[in-house]
Amino acid sequence: ELVKGLGPKIQNHPMFPKKANVEFVQAIDDRNVKMRVWERGSGETLACGTGASATAVACVLNQKTGRKVAVDVLGGRLDIEWAADNHVYMTGPAETVCEGIYYYA
Repeated sequence: ELVKGLGPKIQNHPMFPKKANVEFVQAIDDRNVKMRVWERGSGETLACGTGASATAVACVLNQKTGRKVAVDVLGGRLDIEWAADNHVYMTGPAETVCEGIYYYA
């Protein structure tokens, strides 16, 4: 599939000596975007807030969406607003996906 095939190739491209997170984006209409995430060191993840925020700004700059957009990721929906004051606001669910115990010396 596209994400698992291209994600690691782009992440490890020589253009990115410190590696890169990669977002795959499809603008559905002026209010909705689909996004999949390949994160360096993790592989495909359920969501990425900074990636969704950057995606929303990029969509506005490329005239694909308005300044308020719903970004659908594997983990759910993130509502992103790029406000007139240049701040980016994100609203979405926060859910526990795992639990554990951390032991330290």
